[in-house]
Amino acid sequence: MILANIKYFLFWNHNVNKDFGFFKTLLYWDPVLITGLRLMSIWLLAYHLYSYHKRELQISKLNSQLVATAKQAQLDNLRAQLNPHFLFNCMNSIKSLVVENPSSARRSIDLLSDLLRSSLDQKDNELIIIKEELQLVRDYFELEKIRYENRLAYVIDVDPLLETNKIPKFSIQLLAENAIKHGVDKYIDGGAINISISLKNDFIRIDVENPGEFMPKHGNGIGLKNLKERLHLQFDGKADFTISERTKKKVVASILIPRTE
Repeated sequence: MILANIKYFLFWNHNVNKDFGFFKTLLYWDPVLITGLRLMSIWLLAYHLYSYHKRELQISKLNSQLVATAKQAQLDNLRAQLNPHFLFNCMNSIKSLVVENPSSARRSIDLLSDLLRSSLDQKDNELIIIKEELQLVRDYFELEKIRYENRLAYVIDVDPLLETNKIPKFSIQLLAENAIKHGVDKYIDGGAINISISLKNDFIRIDVENPGEFMPKHGNGIGLKNLKERLHLQFDGKADFTISERTKKKVVASILIPRTE
């Protein structure tokens, strides 16, 4: 703009022979200067808005990556805690059979090795289709029936349309384990465990019912705490987990998971 005003001064001074004064001309608030300042202001504003938007996008992307990494680390930590917990309970079951029934103990070890192979499978660390999860549950029940024999019975009722939906690995197995430990094991005659999986308002509902009385302290174990946390992390707070006494001497653990298909 200063150069434009010098040009303005030279034009009027040499071509038109009017001397406005050099310094006066430099400070003259002419339309050229006003237009230039306006355009410069618009350009600067647009540039800073673009830079701010680009920086916010980068920060948002970085935060998303950090959240995803932290979430995965939490899930890995919870799963790492759950596997030793499951292994410990299975080994206790096998230990009781070693002396009194060696053949059953060997069969139990075979079943346990299959279960461990599934738990260590890295193909899908967090989620598993319901059909495969139920196979793990059946293997687990077979493992426990070697110890409980006729004291343990179970029924699994699942909607065939839901078998390909994914749920957290070992979620139903954990509830089955809890049902045996705090239900069947407490009664001389044992009892039956009923597992039902159905669709309810676009949510998959998983109910595991067992004989017994609901005691709040049973819901504070490491396995159930981890399951609650895994559900919260995996489904962004949209999943739910509850334990209640449905009828007298009947306790039900329920999971609600958003349908993935």
